[in-house]
Amino acid sequence: MIDIFVMAYCIYFAFAIYTSFMQIGFVKDAKKLKPIILDSSKYEEAANYSIEKEKLSIASSFYEFVLFILWIGFGLAYLDSLLQIDSYWLKAIIFVDSFIVINWVLSLPFELYSTFKLNKKYGFSNITPALFIKDTIKTGILFLLFGSAVIGAISFIINSFSSWWIWGFVFIFAVIILINMLYPVIRDKMFDKFEKLKDKDLEEKIENLLNEVGFKSSGVFSVDASKRDNRLNAYFGGLGATKRVVLFDTLVEKLTHNELLAVLGHELGHFKNGDILKNIGIMGVVMFVFFAIFGNLPDELFLGLSLNNEPYAIIAVFMIFSPILSFFLMPLISMISRHNEYAADEFGSNLSTKEDLVSALLKLANENKSFPLSHPMYIFFYYSHPPLVERFKELGYDVHNMDLKSALKGEYNVE
Repeated sequence: MIDIFVMAYCIYFAFAIYTSFMQIGFVKDAKKLKPIILDSSKYEEAANYSIEKEKLSIASSFYEFVLFILWIGFGLAYLDSLLQIDSYWLKAIIFVDSFIVINWVLSLPFELYSTFKLNKKYGFSNITPALFIKDTIKTGILFLLFGSAVIGAISFIINSFSSWWIWGFVFIFAVIILINMLYPVIRDKMFDKFEKLKDKDLEEKIENLLNEVGFKSSGVFSVDASKRDNRLNAYFGGLGATKRVVLFDTLVEKLTHNELLAVLGHELGHFKNGDILKNIGIMGVVMFVFFAIFGNLPDELFLGLSLNNEPYAIIAVFMIFSPILSFFLMPLISMISRHNEYAADEFGSNLSTKEDLVSALLKLANENKSFPLSHPMYIFFYYSHPPLVERFKELGYDVHNMDLKSALKGEYNVE
């Protein structure tokens, strides 16, 4: 049984490496073409950034593959031998926490390189070492408190019910819903500074837009995202009473009122089209499949890893092998997501104008240095959003047509 999982992981690894090399070759060729969507300098810069990200991804994939081999070869069994604990739930907490912390420490060099080297090189990252350490400590505290409680609860469920995977699925699904509800509050209290919009004219326009669609929220907030990153973004966070509209301060600074309303109109399209509920449903189905598989693993697999079929081992095996299932389900999930994005674009353009939405997307692409072209297979597997070329086409604009150039003003002209 272990052979099947290892073979599946090898396929996942080989395909990930292949698609990254394929994407690098495609971007290198596309870099030589006449720039579209981005201005000339940012077109080349975005291409270079895309290539460097993929090279880092290749190195990271090789590193993760080595860690995978080490863990299943002797790492899990060795960690098990070190933890001679009678209490099943305490052993599960300490074993899984140790597994996660060890993986995080071993992967830390890649995170540091991405944050302080690659993203600073291209003008994204503003985070200081002090803030990085502070964020890491806060995240660690949350993980040790909340994460350990979840691990302990799952261990109890595994140990108490014969069909534990059904109850485990229900519990984890409920936890995810709770996290979505609490996420804005946690971000506000521990990581970010949320403020009511200082631009009262913009706030009034947004409130009118929300009322027009029937979206009830706890308010419209600006968050000081620029202390960590210069990229532009906005999102609707929370569920129920914690639901709120959050604008990155970088977005408020770079976009006009009409462009901001067009972006929010797109996000409201997801709300109006029921995409949030659809995503929760899809997530539920995927999780149910995961639990059904990992809840019925034979003893043979655990014997192959020199582990006992107990809560600590089941959770660890779930964490090691779940990326494989996620990868094979990714094309379907990405396809559904891209369809939803097209529908949200249409809704947002009807709330404002197509011109405002296209102008906003163009600024987002330039500021975020999003290279507009990718290999079709790469898009099929990894893109949750359609390529900008296709989004513009659906909005009635051809990026190769002079009409687009004349429709967009200022420093973001397509050259």
